[in-house]
Amino acid sequence: MKKEKKPDQVVFNTETERYDAHLKPYATNVSAPVITTTDSLAWKNRNINKVNKHVQAKYNELKAEYEKMIEQYEYNNLVYAAKFSFEPVVGDIYHLYLREDNSTFLSIIAPEECNFNHIGSFYLDADGIWHKQ
Repeated sequence: MKKEKKPDQVVFNTETERYDAHLKPYATNVSAPVITTTDSLAWKNRNINKVNKHVQAKYNELKAEYEKMIEQYEYNNLVYAAKFSFEPVVGDIYHLYLREDNSTFLSIIAPEECNFNHIGSFYLDADGIWHKQ
């Protein structure tokens, strides 16, 4: 037995054998309301702005952290290149001085106790990293 085909303007689902025009996400006849797309440009611009600010903030954080790390690296190079004839104790503060011949030396003598050209004061942490005071 051959099934009769419905006209094109009739919305009939042959799989479920039901009229399902009310379930469609689009208009199914001429008198249906007009489908308009929502304007997502404002939403896109808002979120692009948010993402750009987030990325810029993260970049600034990373850049500041990188600069801090480079500064710490340079101080460690400076202290480890200095001359000293003792084994520094972790947690103690040491003072870096510049000699007249532009060589550096590390000392336990504080700047107010001597007349040496003071570069900076540092302490050694448990990882062997020098930190500027």
